[in-house]
Amino acid sequence: MSFPETPSFRLDGKRALVTGASSGIGQGCAIALGDAGAHVVAAARRADKLAETVDEIARRGGSAEAVTLDQADLDQLGPVLETGGFDIVLNAAGLARHGPALQTTPEDYDAVMALNLRAAYFLSAWSAKSMIARGVPGSIIHISSQMGHVGGQERAVYCASKHGVEGFTKAMAIEFGPHQVRINTICPTFILTDLTQATFDQPDKRAWIEEKIKLGRVGKIEDIMGAAVYFASDASALVTGTSLLVDGGWTAD
Repeated sequence: MSFPETPSFRLDGKRALVTGASSGIGQGCAIALGDAGAHVVAAARRADKLAETVDEIARRGGSAEAVTLDQADLDQLGPVLETGGFDIVLNAAGLARHGPALQTTPEDYDAVMALNLRAAYFLSAWSAKSMIARGVPGSIIHISSQMGHVGGQERAVYCASKHGVEGFTKAMAIEFGPHQVRINTICPTFILTDLTQATFDQPDKRAWIEEKIKLGRVGKIEDIMGAAVYFASDASALVTGTSLLVDGGWTAD
């Protein structure tokens, strides 16, 4: 009698691009993929912070290099994806300009959409095009948000961008599936990082957040790292076109 084998979470021999890898969730995901054995190409605009990510992966015994990249500049993004030979592409770059919808400026709207939606769309399409051309199975992962599934206070533009990511992920999964290229999203709740600290410093906002998270605590970067390895690895080989809500139960209502 034969028994099933547990799928491997290892990524040895894989090349992974992680955008937004200079801090926060992106940095955590880059470290996680490096710990799992992937060669990580860490990309972001801040070269000094990228060096810290690469150094930490190396300190842990992993392999990594840095690429300075403004992801919203498609002229920069295209060549990185076309020539990188990536098996895994994880997009953690993002922008938030929160405020009431009645006060949204066209400039704020355009800036958020340019990075969160437009750049994410073409990162997906161009990554898949390269994977298909090389005849390799691949995994494309977006750090989306629980706000891609619900609404939030003063987050109309951000929610619009993340709902868009959730939508194109489903459509692209249908198109890429026959080529064994998978695309999924990870949807965190509020994660405590340097960028979100200002929100947590507002007592009314922190109370709202903690009341909505059923597990009774805010998220940590470590809460996202396992999800990244799961989607990057063979453990999720039959998973595409979906989202993993790492939200502490926020969307359970």
